[in-house]
Amino acid sequence: MIVDKRPKKGKIEIDLQGPEGNAFSLLAIAKDLANKLDMDWNMIHKEMTSSDYEWLLQVMDYHFGDFIIMYR
Repeated sequence: MIVDKRPKKGKIEIDLQGPEGNAFSLLAIAKDLANKLDMDWNMIHKEMTSSDYEWLLQVMDYHFGDFIIMYR
């Protein structure tokens, strides 16, 4: 297969003000990353949903901060 450009290998950028910033979208992104990185999704999901939105962001940053950038 011939492609025009190489795939981007940088961090995933997430605009928390946009549609990808809602909790359900963030959980979907986290689930995808957890599966790709062979992490325990059930444990991460339980931790992310154990409190409010700010906690969800902190847990996501803790587990996936090396792979994502979140903008407010």
